[in-house]
Amino acid sequence: MGRRWLITGCSSGLGRALAGAAAAAGDELVVTARKTADLEELAAAWPGRIVPVPLELRDAVSCDEAVRTAVDRLGGVDVLVNNAAVGLFGAVEEVSDAELRDQLETLLVGPWRLTRSVLPLMRAQGHGHVLNISSVVGRMALPGLGAYVAGKHALEGMSQALAIEAAPHNIRVTVLEPGMFATRYGTSLTEAHRRIPAYDGTNLEMLQGTRGLVDNPETGRPEDFAARVLDIVAAEAPTPLRIPIGDDAFGYLEVDEQASREELAAARIAVRGPGV
Repeated sequence: MGRRWLITGCSSGLGRALAGAAAAAGDELVVTARKTADLEELAAAWPGRIVPVPLELRDAVSCDEAVRTAVDRLGGVDVLVNNAAVGLFGAVEEVSDAELRDQLETLLVGPWRLTRSVLPLMRAQGHGHVLNISSVVGRMALPGLGAYVAGKHALEGMSQALAIEAAPHNIRVTVLEPGMFATRYGTSLTEAHRRIPAYDGTNLEMLQGTRGLVDNPETGRPEDFAARVLDIVAAEAPTPLRIPIGDDAFGYLEVDEQASREELAAARIAVRGPGV
């Protein structure tokens, strides 16, 4: 039997590629976007396998309706993919309270809400798989992306706790950490309303590079991401909790891990003295 998926953020990019790949593999899916018009082409390509549903992650009623549709149309949810995301660019000093809340509502509160709604279904059926799409910045940081980094770090923290809680119920949890992929993330990135020129030296180059991701030939293809995710879902448990996707992702995180080890060693000396 095929799997039953609920995937958020399928209007373009990684979510759209994953939905198409899962449908091609014979699975059934409820796919979401803020506007179902953005899902019409995807649904038309896989009639009978893809159910498009409008979803506003920041609205609890909308989230509950998406899960209810998955139950009504598919009979349940085997795989939940929390993929939908928005990006906000701005230095910590530039980002307002309202902008920060909006970012965290989409990156953390919405996925938490959907997961909470799906878990009773998975516990009742005796199995399930929750995939939270994070990023390499779920373990490291980049200038100008403090709000996005904070959201992804928080999502990974939630996932670590969930993995412990869900394991006795035969529910697997996976955090996917993509590197740089050719998506519309950079072009759809919003900028903080307040701009402080003093931060241009650290942040402007990062903003320009992010804007150009979709046209950068060195970035990964969403189809490759989708293929790796299908392999992970099909693999026998247990699998690693956090899985980087893309060669560049492993490279970034290996550098960050080495820096963390050096920082820990420096911290030990700072606290206890060089003789320890």
